[in-house]
Amino acid sequence: MFPDSRNVLEPNCSRCPELAACRNRISWGTGPLDADVMVVGEAPGAGAPDADLWQGGNWTGMAYTTRHSGRKIRRVFDELGYDAYFTNAVKCFPEGDDGSNREPRAEELANCFEHLQTEIEQVGPSVIVTTGKHATKLLFDFESIRMNGFLERVLSPVECERLGVTALPLLHPSYENVWRKRLGYDRPEYIAAIGSELSALV
Repeated sequence: MFPDSRNVLEPNCSRCPELAACRNRISWGTGPLDADVMVVGEAPGAGAPDADLWQGGNWTGMAYTTRHSGRKIRRVFDELGYDAYFTNAVKCFPEGDDGSNREPRAEELANCFEHLQTEIEQVGPSVIVTTGKHATKLLFDFESIRMNGFLERVLSPVECERLGVTALPLLHPSYENVWRKRLGYDRPEYIAAIGSELSALV
């Protein structure tokens, strides 16, 4: 189901001038503010103003709403029965030289981290699910935890003492089909493994 509201924290945020110059809307978090599970992605996709809502990405102003990544990750938690809160480490689309999205820069991740901390305090989740290496590394860096290889961290809960929450790294939905096989899972097995870890944490 497509979200119908967003949790606006700092309207017209201009902490990152380069991102503010190319965004259409800030993609704030979406979902219940009492969720047990918070899902953190990297950054919103570009989206398109004439596309339907699920393809709108940055244009919707809501986190994880692209047709592919958004639908895919939301379906996982719907299948597992969790009404999760979805957000991003960086709230604005980071535009590359060719108009597609690039990886967020370190200063952009740092500028936006206060927003993520605010969301964590508001929602008070039992577990933060980080999707992909960049969202995972952001939390690990804040906690002074060495990540080493990202794949070795997937589906391995980590206590984040400073944030007061447990982190559960998952594959980014855009690359799940590639990396999941390297972890030895088919899709039903991967979903079951996520469910097993969450049931022990929530």
